[in-house]
This record gives sequence, structure tokens and C-alpha cells, in this order.
Amino acid sequence: MRIGAVIQLVEIAQLQRAFTFEEIKSTAIRCEEFGFDSLWVYDHLLYREKKDHTTGIWESWTMLSALAAVTKRVTLGTLVTCNSFRNPALLAKMAHTVDEISGGRLVLGLGAGWNQPEYDAFGYPFDRRVDRFEEALQIIHPLLKEGKVDFSGTYYKAHNCEITPCSPRPGGPPLLIGGSRERMLQLTARYADIWNVGYMSIPRSVDSMKKKMDKACKVEGRDPQTLRYSYMVSLAFPDLAGWEKDKKRGYLVGAPEELALALKEYEARGASELMFHIIPSSPEGYERLAKAIEIYRKM
Repeated sequence: MRIGAVIQLVEIAQLQRAFTFEEIKSTAIRCEEFGFDSLWVYDHLLYREKKDHTTGIWESWTMLSALAAVTKRVTLGTLVTCNSFRNPALLAKMAHTVDEISGGRLVLGLGAGWNQPEYDAFGYPFDRRVDRFEEALQIIHPLLKEGKVDFSGTYYKAHNCEITPCSPRPGGPPLLIGGSRERMLQLTARYADIWNVGYMSIPRSVDSMKKKMDKACKVEGRDPQTLRYSYMVSLAFPDLAGWEKDKKRGYLVGAPEELALALKEYEARGASELMFHIIPSSPEGYERLAKAIEIYRKM
């Protein structure tokens, strides 16, 4: 089982700022040295839970390109790219380009979007998000796999579109889709190489979601064994400075030995990869998870 970590691009309340690129780069390089398999970034434009307060975030693809140039081994990906923010044909070209920069280490994570305040603030339509997403996949998937597409839909068009030069990998970067509702499961079963289930901070909670995907694969005529399953896990270290509980989210907690046992349980339940959102996002937090990974790999 592969194990990755989310690199925080969002403004941190305790710091009253976002991490600088030098700080982000340092975290990425240390994670690679620690033995993480992958690094992930969220794709948002802003957070605004209250009308009078905005939490900012760096743009994900610009930052991902920079991280591709300063790392050597880890897989890099978006968790997940909001389809609404970029033209699908252009996004496919961006993915091929970052895959070239990274030497074939990109995973293109995609989702339909959910955070309406950022849509409103940046002028994107919030309606028919899954309809738009389905059309976008009919452009992105062939452009990743074959480098060509001709498509005309209600929301998107790509006429005699060809991507050249292409990714260094035949078939382009893998496609990850995040989502858990019925229609998103169907689209995942139809198009994705990897399914990201979302936050599953208790290992046994993955079982019911796997059953839903098995059903979706059956409808699409796909063997579920050909789809890789990935899970996001919120990992908390309440004793570290900067810890702040989010009442909306469950957490995995424990010493490195306990975390290693949890990793083993995720693996036993069919996880191909875990992506850890570490709270607080501090060097010590990443280092503690690295110790758990080391123990897990010796089990």
C-alpha cells in the first residue's frame, strides 16, 4: 500500500498567512526523504464559510509544477482538481506538461466541485456541475490516453483537438476521480484508474463504500479489481502546537506504533493508497507519520 501526504497551500490561522514557497518546497523535499510515496495538493481558490471572512490558498497547478521541478521520486497529484475552474482540453494539456516536468510522476485528480463561495467569487457557474463534469471527462479521458479528441457537447467543445508533445508515459498520467454519490461512482467506474473515496479516518468505514463501487462497476461492466482505491485520512496530533479541532471531521490519532497498526488494517481492507491530511501541518507531524510508515513497512 502506498502512503502519501497533503501539502498545505491554505492560509494557516495560527500563522495568519499561508506557507511560503520555500517552506512548501522544504516540506516536500523532507517528505520525499522520509519515504512518502506521494504528495498531494488541494485545488481551491478561496474558503469563505462566513461572508465577512476569507481564507486564501495558493493556486494548485502552479504550485504543483514547481514541486515537480524540485522533487525526484514521489508521485504528485491534485486532490482533486475542480473541473469547473479550467477548460477540460487545456487541463489535459496542463497534465501532460506537468507529467513531463516531473518525469512521469503526475496523477490527475478530478472532481465536480462543491464550494459555492469560490465559484461566486471567481465567476464560475455553480449549476449542473456533474453534467459539466461528465462532458469534461469525454474530452479529458481520450486526450490523456490517446492525445486526440473531437467532441461537441452542451457545455464544452473540442474540435479536432490534439495534444503534442505528450506525456513521457504511453497513455498519459493516471486519472483519479473523487466522489461518493451514485452518479459520480458511475463516472468513476467508467473512466478512472484510481478512485478517491474521500475522508475515511476509521479503517472499517471503507467497507460500505467499496460495496457501492462494486455495484457501480457491475453496471459499467468493469472488474472492480482493475480500479485502485485511495482514501483520505485526517491525522491529528493534539499535543503539537497549532492543533485546532474541526467539529465536522473525524480524526485518526495515536502514537507511531498505533498508527502503523491502523495502516495495516487499511491495507487489509483493500486500500491501494492513503493520503494523509496532517493536523497541525508541521515538520514534527510529518516526521511522526514517517516513523509510523517505517514501522508499518517492517510488519
